[in-house]
Amino acid sequence: MECPGYEHMEHTADELVVGRGRTLEEAFEMAAIGVYEVMTDTAKVRPERRVDIEVEGMDLENLLYRWIEELLIATDAEGLVFSIAKVCRIDETGDGYKLVGSAWGEPFDPERHEHRTIVKAMTYAQMEIKREDSCWRVQFVVDI
Repeated sequence: MECPGYEHMEHTADELVVGRGRTLEEAFEMAAIGVYEVMTDTAKVRPERRVDIEVEGMDLENLLYRWIEELLIATDAEGLVFSIAKVCRIDETGDGYKLVGSAWGEPFDPERHEHRTIVKAMTYAQMEIKREDSCWRVQFVVDI
């Protein structure tokens, strides 16, 4: 198992995204980039715009859902695709978790960005967050 990283796994009608990292924050970052690799080649996306994100979740699964959902909202609202995701911290609160992070990217440009598959939504399908040896592994299905 490679750590950190992301991968896409076979899934019937949607896309299963797996993110791995040495920390939980890094696994969330890799998961975000994995989502955008479904849409385009992130190596060609310039980090020209920064979007700051703060989300809270009642548990880690809800926090992961909200993190990816906020990125997808920026894509829907402003046409942004991201190539860098940074989770500054994940804090346990009295009633759940809080994530503070940012993502960098630019508006999708069909002249420069490969058009792959549109990710319509984040889901809880097959969601898992677990520690495996020295890595964190997160997985979930996105609706395409």
